[in-house]
Amino acid sequence: MQGSPTGTLREVNSGGHETQIFTYFGALTLLIYFANPSGYLVDIATSFMLKNQLHATADQVSNFRLISAVPVFVAFIFGMVRDQWNPFGLRDRGYFLLFAPLTGAVFVWLAFSKLQLSSLTIGIIAAMAMFRFTMSAYQGLMSLVAQEKLLSGRISTLWNIGLSIPTLLAAYTSGWVTEHLKPFQIFLLMGGLCFAIGVFGIWKSSAVFKGVYSRPRAQGSDLINDLKRLVRHKAIYGAMLINFLWNFAPGANTPLQFYLTNQLHLPDSAYANYNAIFAGSFIPTFILYGFLCKRVPQSKLLLWGTIIGIPQMIPLLFVHSALAAELMAIPIGLMGGVASAAFFDLSIRSCPPGLQGTMMMLVDGLLVLSARGGDRLGTFIYDMSKVNGFLYCVIATTVVYALILPLLLIVPKNLISTKDGEASLELESEVLREIAATS
Repeated sequence: MQGSPTGTLREVNSGGHETQIFTYFGALTLLIYFANPSGYLVDIATSFMLKNQLHATADQVSNFRLISAVPVFVAFIFGMVRDQWNPFGLRDRGYFLLFAPLTGAVFVWLAFSKLQLSSLTIGIIAAMAMFRFTMSAYQGLMSLVAQEKLLSGRISTLWNIGLSIPTLLAAYTSGWVTEHLKPFQIFLLMGGLCFAIGVFGIWKSSAVFKGVYSRPRAQGSDLINDLKRLVRHKAIYGAMLINFLWNFAPGANTPLQFYLTNQLHLPDSAYANYNAIFAGSFIPTFILYGFLCKRVPQSKLLLWGTIIGIPQMIPLLFVHSALAAELMAIPIGLMGGVASAAFFDLSIRSCPPGLQGTMMMLVDGLLVLSARGGDRLGTFIYDMSKVNGFLYCVIATTVVYALILPLLLIVPKNLISTKDGEASLELESEVLREIAATS
């Protein structure tokens, strides 16, 4: 172990390469989330393939979403592999070069296979498994750089905006895609996007990669000791539980889709348009977070974001037409932006040294697990009453969000007491002590 806490802080604050860092991760984020098998484009397209072509029920669609996401539920395994294995000696770039094209190959196979429940399930599970390696490298690298450069708040803003743009476009176009493109064309499109990530892996930005794996926050140990460190790292538990509850929205997916299209008799595009506007409406408050995080301690942003986000889904109760759905998506999105950015910021700050991939994949898996689990619970609640089922889903979502408030108390205060870009000698000393203990 070399250096002192003060010396390390001086190193990470030097350079002036923020623009290059944001450019690199901005471009990579767009590619990742356009190609993501668990993203809106694949999710909405496959749900309508099941509903319209294979005549699946709401329960069957919900079950498919749950089962096909199994690789994501255990995403921490892929993150642990990322933290331990160095493919081609290229570290994270090796994962981009290897596993993104493999995911593309799975989509090509789906394109030329007969559309049926079994092949669709197997293909999406395989694509999600291959893509988790790519995702673990992307999120592990991004979180490592954010920690080293004291950019967690602004990287969170960049990540959330970068995620929202593909989500917005995918959601907005998915209705048109499902109505005008054949399944094999959709799968070929996804395959092409995955191959593009492989090409992206050739780019080695000096602002991102120079010295990134030699600094204290990148230092890990062997598998057993790393697992022990992960379990003992108290900061991870609050971050994981908060993110789990925030994404556990029983009314947001299948119940809303069937409420709009079946109960209110709106066209399929109404659900897609709602999701597009919903995603886009987050962006102004993401930008606000990027401004505030440099001026306000994260502890306050976590509290403010949670309070504003608790009633987020209530406007859905006033939706009775396609236009109303689109209009209500605006305040719903605006109310969730600060919380989403703050919770991802917290996840980055909570990563143990050398375990950024593992921690971020734990969060990634929990986000999908909570979304699928919440969707499954929401479908059950929705089916309880033909008249008030969706009302019950909104009430359940509001209660779940309110449970985040007490969890803020278990987050270590020294982790969230600083503004973005503000150094903490206490935290830096903890990092150095943790790494020294593994040497």
